[in-house]
Amino acid sequence: MKNMLKRGVAWVRAHLTLLKVLFVLSVLVFVMIMLGRVYREINGDEMRASLATQSPLSLAVLLVVGLISVLPMLNYDFTITKMLPGDYQPWYVVKSGWIVNSFTNIAGFGGFLGASLRANFYHEHATSKQVLAAIAKIALFLLAGLSLWSMIALVMIFGLGIGRMYTDYWLWLIGGAAYFPVLMIATHVTNAAFFADMPIRRQLSLTLGSFLEWGGAAGFFLLIGAFIHAPVNLTQVLPLFLVANVLGVISMVPGGLGSFDVFMLLGLSQVGVNNSIGVVWLLFYRLFYYVVPFMLGAGLFAQDAGRQLNARLEGLPMQLIRRFAHIVLVVFMYFSAVMLLLRGVVPDIALRNALYLRLYPWTFLFLSRVTNIMMAFIIFGFARGIANRVRRAYWPTLALLVLALGASLRREMSVKFIIFLALILLAAVLARKELTRARMDFPWGQRLIDGGIFAVTAVFYAIALFYTAPAIHHRHPVPTVFFFPSERMWLTTLAGVLVAALTLAIIYGYLANPLDPLGEGVDEARMRALIARYGGNEVSHLAFVGDKLVRFFQVDGVDRVAFLFRKKADKLVILGDPIGDATQVRAAVAAFVQAADRQDLSLVFYEVSEQNTMLLHEYGFDFMKFGEEGSVDVQAFTLAGTKRKGERALMHKFERLGYVFGWLEPPHSPALLAELQQVSLSWLEGRPEKGFSLGYFDAHYLNQAPIAVIRDAAGAIVSFATAMPMGEGNTTSIDLMRSSDAAPSGIMDGMFINLFARAKADGYQQFNLGMAPLSNVGTSDYSFLEEKMAHLVYEYGYRFYGFQGLRSYKEKYVTTWRPKYVAYRKRQSLLFTLLQILLLVNAPIGTKPRIGFWRKRLEKVGRIGDIIAGVRDK
Repeated sequence: MKNMLKRGVAWVRAHLTLLKVLFVLSVLVFVMIMLGRVYREINGDEMRASLATQSPLSLAVLLVVGLISVLPMLNYDFTITKMLPGDYQPWYVVKSGWIVNSFTNIAGFGGFLGASLRANFYHEHATSKQVLAAIAKIALFLLAGLSLWSMIALVMIFGLGIGRMYTDYWLWLIGGAAYFPVLMIATHVTNAAFFADMPIRRQLSLTLGSFLEWGGAAGFFLLIGAFIHAPVNLTQVLPLFLVANVLGVISMVPGGLGSFDVFMLLGLSQVGVNNSIGVVWLLFYRLFYYVVPFMLGAGLFAQDAGRQLNARLEGLPMQLIRRFAHIVLVVFMYFSAVMLLLRGVVPDIALRNALYLRLYPWTFLFLSRVTNIMMAFIIFGFARGIANRVRRAYWPTLALLVLALGASLRREMSVKFIIFLALILLAAVLARKELTRARMDFPWGQRLIDGGIFAVTAVFYAIALFYTAPAIHHRHPVPTVFFFPSERMWLTTLAGVLVAALTLAIIYGYLANPLDPLGEGVDEARMRALIARYGGNEVSHLAFVGDKLVRFFQVDGVDRVAFLFRKKADKLVILGDPIGDATQVRAAVAAFVQAADRQDLSLVFYEVSEQNTMLLHEYGFDFMKFGEEGSVDVQAFTLAGTKRKGERALMHKFERLGYVFGWLEPPHSPALLAELQQVSLSWLEGRPEKGFSLGYFDAHYLNQAPIAVIRDAAGAIVSFATAMPMGEGNTTSIDLMRSSDAAPSGIMDGMFINLFARAKADGYQQFNLGMAPLSNVGTSDYSFLEEKMAHLVYEYGYRFYGFQGLRSYKEKYVTTWRPKYVAYRKRQSLLFTLLQILLLVNAPIGTKPRIGFWRKRLEKVGRIGDIIAGVRDK
């Protein structure tokens, strides 16, 4: 037997976590069952009729007093924690005690359920044996107060003559009154050793708590009688209430349901209270003393159980709940805005549509057409902020919800509607922590949606004006959808629309500010130091062009990684791989993603390597192959052999014609730069310079590196190429490569062959020839759909860009091709992303990093919002 007990204890310890989870789940099931039972036992019609007899103030007083009446029960839990090792926070004891006592109050099973719940709450600092021993001792004093009140009832009936009609129940009262003396004898004489940790002061404290508990219940019951104006002397009811509770305890029915109620109805009828009033009296008592505290306890228990489950699952459940609440809030706000706009713009169609009429009562309700339209626009604005998870949108949205809900309840008061709106408010509270961004940006997709809604509204009013204007005569009747009762009504509604549109612009400006810079202009000294310390890459030299921003990532105050980027719409387009310490790229990307997300911006990596694409995929990026980058092994390159016969002949031709290759180190003279500029202008043929992914002719930029030139027999420069140092020992490349009209055919080949020779002589292994866009993209049957579409552009887009020609030209020199990718955040439109990259890459020089036209306008409008925000913060 002893071995079996040990094995049982060992099994319980091994499966303690599982048992705790099962216990919590079983209690949750119990709560649901009890709520269902309470719901079935309360007649809805009677409840509504009873509540209708009381004013809102009376109901509020009963609610508060009912909760206060339950408070003395918490004395048991404060006493238990004093008997256990460890410290418990007062709020934790209050919460745990409320849950336990409200459950046992309505469900009975005080010993089993109370012990189980308290063992669950107080096991952290004490063993199960200690908890159960303390609970067992405390449980004996639960009825001590009722015993004292039974003594008082005996005095009232047989000493003062109050409630003489209940003298037949003397036996029950004597039995109840005898409980306390017997208990005191047992704790001090019979089992004194067991109750050694229960000194007289503690016993008296428990007795006083029990006395206040039963007295609070009795006093609350009598207060209800006064509120419903029961036709009876309330002092006559007190002995009846105590006798009924003694019988309820003896019956062992949970909460005394049934036995207590039947006895009270019979007793009240003896003193002239009819059953209809008695039912209302008991209904209020059950509702405010049992049901409401139980529902509050159930909510606290669910919160506590959810907290434990959330902690065990590393916060995932709460994250899912908040995300779901955020979705619900956004959907409801957009739904309400659309419903209001339809009601204001096309009321005739809206009110004739059966689906609309079924949905409209579940949204906001306002008074007039103009009010509906104005509120629709305002809700649209803040719904956009909430959808974009902007913190600044929360408090205005909450105030808007409260205002709209109040206006709605004035027009529509129903239990279902109140519960629905309460759930919406709960969703708003839960969604608060989902709002992590400091501001809102305007992705193209959102601009299309919002712009489409406003454009349709504007077109509608323009057509309505055409039909409504009295100066215009129509052969056909006015369509009902465009009907306005008068031109004045049309003007009034239009004024409302214009005011709403202005308000919406202010809201957008408020939500779009402030825009904190995530990068800075290039500090050439810092960039050179970073490249010198960790090496550069194929884009690091482009930092000195000056048309991009740079973001440094530091560790202990030292620059470790740099990103080159430009902003386009809501995208920060990063050129190439991060520059700097490869061991810190992961941390740098994570920090940049987080900082951009706080600004409602998303990162796009353009021409990024395969290795970093896989790293970005771990941070929620999708990707698409954008092309291939070619490299030439200059150490193995030679003009010997039949394969290079054409190039050999070309070089011999240039030698005969007197063309000479030169390598010019910086600084370059103004005269040289002026001559190079003439070559560049000849090559451009009036086309604007472009930047971002390559350099452009700029005197300062050209002075950052050597320049290769080819001169004709007269010494004039006919072609040049700017070197692009990569800051690493084995690879070099060039940026600008241009020739004049005077240059002979094949001059570019001549330049490359000379550059290969120069790189080989300088000890480089590779010469980077740059990208071949869309090369080898979407060639597999299993490629992404976007890549297959890109392949079609590669095959048939030669009229716009020589994709295949560029690949073919570089193919004759390239030794190795490496894939390059575009990496973008998931759920972002790839089409919009590629278009934004295209606009950025092809933007003429002079379009420096700046905020767009409409952004500036919104920032001006948003100053009003900033003033409001400043007042709020103060």
